[in-house]
Amino acid sequence: MSAAPIPDRSPTASHTAPQDGFDPHRALAHLARGPRGERLVHVRTLPARQGRTRPWPDWVAPEVVAAFEGGGVSALWEHQETVARLARDGEHVLVATGTASGKSVGYLLPVLTAISEGASALGGRGATALYLAPTKALGADQAARLHTLAVPGVRVATLDGDTPTEERRWIRDHAHYVLTNPDLVHHTLLPGHERWRAFLRSLRYVVVDECHVYRGVFGAHVSAVLRRLLRVAARYGAHPTVVLASATVAEPAELGRSLLGQPVTAVTQDASPRAETVVALWSPPTDEQGQRRSTLAEAASLLTDLVRAEIQTVTFARSRLGVESVASRTREALEGPAEVSGPGGPRVAAYRGGYLPEERRELEGALRDRSVMGLAATSALELGIDIAGLDAVVMAGWPGTRASFWQQVGRAGRRGAASLAVLVAADDPLDAYLLSHPELVFDSPVETCVLDPENPYVLGPHLAAAAAELPLTEEDVRWFGQGVPALAEQLVVGGLLRRRPTGWYWCRPDRPTDHLQLRDTGHTVQIVDSRSGRVLGTVDDARALTTVHEGAVYVHQGQPHVVTELDLDSGVALVVAGDPGWSTRACSQSTFAIRAVDEDQAWGAATVCRGRVEVTTRVTAFQRLLPDGTVIGSHPLDLPERSLTTQAVWWTLPVEELALAGVGEAAVPGALHAAEHAAIGMLPLLATCDRWDLGGVSTPAHPDTGLPTVMVYDGHPGGAGFSRRGFEVAQTWLAATRDLVRGCRCRSGCPACVQSPKCGSGNDPLDRAGAEAVLDHLLSERVLRVPTG
Repeated sequence: MSAAPIPDRSPTASHTAPQDGFDPHRALAHLARGPRGERLVHVRTLPARQGRTRPWPDWVAPEVVAAFEGGGVSALWEHQETVARLARDGEHVLVATGTASGKSVGYLLPVLTAISEGASALGGRGATALYLAPTKALGADQAARLHTLAVPGVRVATLDGDTPTEERRWIRDHAHYVLTNPDLVHHTLLPGHERWRAFLRSLRYVVVDECHVYRGVFGAHVSAVLRRLLRVAARYGAHPTVVLASATVAEPAELGRSLLGQPVTAVTQDASPRAETVVALWSPPTDEQGQRRSTLAEAASLLTDLVRAEIQTVTFARSRLGVESVASRTREALEGPAEVSGPGGPRVAAYRGGYLPEERRELEGALRDRSVMGLAATSALELGIDIAGLDAVVMAGWPGTRASFWQQVGRAGRRGAASLAVLVAADDPLDAYLLSHPELVFDSPVETCVLDPENPYVLGPHLAAAAAELPLTEEDVRWFGQGVPALAEQLVVGGLLRRRPTGWYWCRPDRPTDHLQLRDTGHTVQIVDSRSGRVLGTVDDARALTTVHEGAVYVHQGQPHVVTELDLDSGVALVVAGDPGWSTRACSQSTFAIRAVDEDQAWGAATVCRGRVEVTTRVTAFQRLLPDGTVIGSHPLDLPERSLTTQAVWWTLPVEELALAGVGEAAVPGALHAAEHAAIGMLPLLATCDRWDLGGVSTPAHPDTGLPTVMVYDGHPGGAGFSRRGFEVAQTWLAATRDLVRGCRCRSGCPACVQSPKCGSGNDPLDRAGAEAVLDHLLSERVLRVPTG
């Protein structure tokens, strides 16, 4: 593996001024020149900040100090020293400071010192440590950093799905610091823990990087894996200290406790210096007919301007299709082949999930050497891999959460340089609301990471896996919570475990981890060019139903393809290259059944509930759309239905109350549907999710309630905690939703208030005025239940 320079994230003189003289104010003035200045809604300058340092602690091994000093680190920022000291003292710690604040130095000091001390004292292997990253790119970045540090006697190894068998044996027997991911710990290390016993017996530290990614169902899975790891380590007499690193999150100590099930100390005071950052909120223009320019077109225009000015920029888009569209539009807009392609290839590229690994690695390298000056990317590039040198960030639409927003802002201006970030608002309720309330972007804390480690749909299978590793006992409530005995008995009934006097035992010949995936990907469908046989990318089977069904238009690196066949049994979608002149959008129908009510609140005549529901969805057709959004055809599809058992929040309001609100019987379906869309769009204001994590259904008379009902549900099996959060803050959430609908300047409903980009019924019917009336009446009923006196 080739070495990379150590990112300059610790005290040096270079932090006091931009290295390349990039002036974000001048760059923004260039973008907002002439009439385009009207599109600039709000500008906030985050001033430069001086760092606060501390000297090297006496306990840090001399060879570790020498390695860092060789890389130009002469002292520590205060938060780095605090993290290192707490971890050294054996406290689980979560460091939640800004992007490029040097979090890795804080955990590397105790890790590398423990390894160095152990190797010196014992003359052998000594202490070991695990590093867990959510993405392979982040693990590779950490490996390059450690190889550059080259601390004598510290053996670093990367363990992932591509590691050969012989190398795995060497890692088990000889490596000190193993860089891997939660998936491999789940599938390989824990089921084979007896072969790893020497490593586990010496395990001193577990580092969990970018832990804010572990939210929702994925977070619940990772929480169970971490608890299983600590349980198995304890079997070998080891009690490792866990150090978690995160972008800035709300309630970090609670996030750490949710992930580990043990107390965690949070370090949140960022003492690193920061160069000036200019952040702008930007609204696309409307034409004389009142048509708003698309967010992707506006973002591509800004990216084009910045690349022409030799300002290296990444543009984040919400979807894979959006990424391809921005990259393609930018390439077309750049004048002349010299601007589109340089000696090393295209100057503008796309980066998203679904690409092959070699494509992603090539793009990351091109960013570092600046042969690519403009990049369109999904959040796959949001995490902290070292692509230092970017000048600017353009966001095509609100990224879903404040945490993601600041993470994306932080992708530019690394290594002490000034930077520019521009948020181009999308036609979306939350984007519209934030444009008129910029204080919610800049002055409000980031969201709480929501996960439910006791979700039985997640914890149950992990208890089966834990029982296969070591028999479950009553004492395992220490690791997994008080629900262990009840869930274990359910697994006995299901024929997975056997109850014996000494505990619960796995009783099947196969391994439980063979059937338990951490990431909600389902089966993978390969997208194959039918003429060349080349695999263009992959997509999970659930998304395949809406994106690569027969007749769908699929875009790869700017080149449109038409899907000629989708074979779900074989996991293949065949495509043919060619631009038909339109895009496609899937249409679906959903129904829901209430299986259990866990909590409810009476709001006068209304009732707000949360509980377990079953949602059944079928993709029934697809539409062909011209670039201006005009629908030119609709075509039926015969695809299997999918059922999802999950958690939801819903509210009911009797028909007579809707009449009192001025919503007649004929207007009820459109009013409820519009209120549902707006509520889905606004929940990410209060929970760590985006609207694509959620689903919704509304009906004038639901069989289970007998009343008009509006539901918002978690789009993940078993639930993700988002609807629970909605229930907890229902009044704040629905009031913000009402204010959004009321404040929109459109006539009858638009994407900025009640239209949804993923509505299965094509946003029909919708009644914006009716939604405002319904929400207003619902909130007035909430006031009625507040006790007086």
